[in-house]
Amino acid sequence: MTGFGKSVEQLPTKKITIELKSLNSKSLDLNARIPSYYREKELAMRKTIAKTLLRGKVDFSLYLEMTAEETSTVINKAVVQEYMHQLRDIEPNADDVELLKMVVRMPDSLKTEREEIDEKEFEVIQKALQHAISQLDEYRIAEGKVLETDFLLRINNISSLLQQVIDMDSERMASVKDRLRRALDDLKEQVDENRFEQELIYYLEKFDITEEKVRLANHLDYFSKSLHSADSNGKKLGFISQEIGREINTIGSKSNYAPMQQLVVQMKDELEKIKEQLLNVL
Repeated sequence: MTGFGKSVEQLPTKKITIELKSLNSKSLDLNARIPSYYREKELAMRKTIAKTLLRGKVDFSLYLEMTAEETSTVINKAVVQEYMHQLRDIEPNADDVELLKMVVRMPDSLKTEREEIDEKEFEVIQKALQHAISQLDEYRIAEGKVLETDFLLRINNISSLLQQVIDMDSERMASVKDRLRRALDDLKEQVDENRFEQELIYYLEKFDITEEKVRLANHLDYFSKSLHSADSNGKKLGFISQEIGREINTIGSKSNYAPMQQLVVQMKDELEKIKEQLLNVL
């Protein structure tokens, strides 16, 4: 969700520059820096931004530069004259120019006439804002295409590792049976074969990962399909990745077989790379 957008509009007496910058965040965190003159329109501009930029830490800046000779700021003559009079009483021999430099920095020496925002001017600002949003969105779309390629690569890697788990499963179960038989032989005890078979079935059911393999395959397929959805689905992909992680963890805890656990570690590594990038998805 990183991106940058900028738009500049020249009005008859002023130049307006709008900048938008976004970084990754789970929700929309909008920080606005605008001149006090436009504060009454801040809510409207926030709504415009939030409508498109659904997630991310967004910095919105509006800069105003006066380009005409006209200005709404004037010198408050009565206040300035009174300040000068008081300062001369304190220091009669002071230079008038130096006193004036001090006075103009004192409170109320300058006053700004409050003007109402012209609606046509605000329409131009809204248009500029939309242009900046479009630019930022283009950055996000380009980043999204790169992420899509990476996600599909990671999902395919997990699918390939899952297939190796499936191919290895019969070998794993044979190893489990052999370990149980050798454990009994080490005890040098005669056992009831029927009883042994019942116990073997019990343990094999505990180690069985058939359901986990099917669910994991379904989650991987669902993740890939959701990537191509036209809707914003970053949070949805996050939920699916949690389910993928749950099945991988269960396979790891049930496997009881070192070669399979190594495959599980590799699947976890691929999934972690997916989770790191999911915050970039709207």
